[in-house]
Amino acid sequence: MDAETLRGGMTAVSQTLGWIVLGSALLQYLVYTVQTALAFSELHYSRSEERRIDVSWVIGARSIPGISLLVPAYNEERTIVENIHSLLTLRYPRYEIIVVNDGSKDGTARAVIEAFKLERADLHRPHPAPCKSIRGIYRHPDYPNLLFIDKENGGKSDALNAAMNYARHPLVCGVDADSLLDHNSLLKAARPFLEHPHSLIAVGGTIRIANGCEVHGGMVTNEGAPRRLLPLFQVIEYLRAFLIARLSFSRMNTVSIISGAFGLFKRSAVLDVGGYTHGTVGEDMELIVKLHRHFRDRGEPYNILFVPDPVCWTEAPESLAVLRRQRTRWQRGLCEVLWRHRAMLFHRRYGRIGSLGLPMFIVFDILGPFLDLAGLVLLPLLWLAGLIDFTFMAAFFTVVVLYGVFLSMMALVLAELALFKTTQKRDMALLAFAAIAENFGYRQLNLLWRIEGIWQYFRKQQGWGEMTRTGFTRKKPPGAA
Repeated sequence: MDAETLRGGMTAVSQTLGWIVLGSALLQYLVYTVQTALAFSELHYSRSEERRIDVSWVIGARSIPGISLLVPAYNEERTIVENIHSLLTLRYPRYEIIVVNDGSKDGTARAVIEAFKLERADLHRPHPAPCKSIRGIYRHPDYPNLLFIDKENGGKSDALNAAMNYARHPLVCGVDADSLLDHNSLLKAARPFLEHPHSLIAVGGTIRIANGCEVHGGMVTNEGAPRRLLPLFQVIEYLRAFLIARLSFSRMNTVSIISGAFGLFKRSAVLDVGGYTHGTVGEDMELIVKLHRHFRDRGEPYNILFVPDPVCWTEAPESLAVLRRQRTRWQRGLCEVLWRHRAMLFHRRYGRIGSLGLPMFIVFDILGPFLDLAGLVLLPLLWLAGLIDFTFMAAFFTVVVLYGVFLSMMALVLAELALFKTTQKRDMALLAFAAIAENFGYRQLNLLWRIEGIWQYFRKQQGWGEMTRTGFTRKKPPGAA
């Protein structure tokens, strides 16, 4: 074979690879476009329901169910007291707060006990969900709806199970100890349970970034965009994840993940599937997929919704090292869930969740990063070798960047319609800048972290890794000394 023939063959193979990469990118963007349209449709429906049933009606409803807030805490000394103060001010007729210290190595337990003057209590409840040994139960008459559990370390799932065992109400709500809930979050999350009391088993709300916001008395009093670049990019990322992906999944009745930072569940349904699964770092997605599988296997009608109105504020990582640990952990958790429930894939019994919801994670979150990275690395190398035209490579990068900006801008539009209340023009300008700038480096880093997470999964790497917290931002109110 002469050199010219060899080069011709290499050129043909390179062009074929280039078209495969470009075609896969266009297919992803087509799906994302459909998701965006579905998200706008679901938001319109959600808004019409909100106008039809005001939260003030929910407060006066005789059938309103009580809610037990489950707050697992591990090394959360910086934020736990403010988080509890925030939860104590929530607007809801009947609820309790169950904080579980999961064998923290810092002063989490001491901070809570001293701040609320808690004392040991003799309280025994049945333990239908498995959990580690309880070391002590604490409460105080001044805080009748606050229960503090000190237990041996067993992980987040174990702590949630311990809290659920002591829960008194039919609805349970998992809340991360580094998060703050909006004043009306429980009312808005509980509303769908009043409309569908028999079929609804879970509702997820929106998670928003608190970095850059003003926080007073455990409440976000003024929304603001982060001034640091890394959390600013994460604001855009979270808006895309919740206001496009999960709204569209809710529209298709294929919600397969409710964030562990804030989700409302029917307690009996969670106990029916054995509570939270131990030994996984993706306990939030694992629970939702397990619920789908359980009710589908039994042939019982059920529904799982995402509602944008209930908002939970969380502190985003401000360093690349912490963010990397978080994202690789998320990817490991996704791999664990997909493998554990692989029998659901394309099985008629599991309906849309098996034929559409879970396969989309495989295509876009498992295979997608490799295809995207191949395009970003392979096409420039092929162009440098003279095997593809510059115009082809330029077309690929133009499509990737422009569509990335389009998708982020659509998320901002949805946020403006659904969430933003006090966002100033300067903050909107910062978010618009981030929607453009994240396409040049940040999204590529996320691709690498996803691939690293998959590698860690195959190497059977375990553990959460340290998540450093700085505490919520506080600013003095005008005129304060």
